[in-house]
Amino acid sequence: MFRRVHEEHITTMIEPAIGSIVAKTDNSRFGLVVLAARRARQINAYFNQLGEGLGGYVPPQVHSLSRKPLSIALEEIAEDKVVIAPNEDE
Repeated sequence: MFRRVHEEHITTMIEPAIGSIVAKTDNSRFGLVVLAARRARQINAYFNQLGEGLGGYVPPQVHSLSRKPLSIALEEIAEDKVVIAPNEDE
């Protein structure tokens, strides 16, 4: 009754694929979570301050159909628009 699906035909709901993004953060899922969360907070703050005319936050760097800040942040990371800054203490 059940058919086996080949792995190359499996599609994910998450776009861009998390596996390809993790490679851009030194293969660290924790680094990806921290980077995406920080950027999502910045994007959210940008959208919240739009009517005030202050311009203190960087707007989204990619054109996205998504309205969710975390999805936009992940798309920015996938397109190398946002990267991890080297630690200045080292």
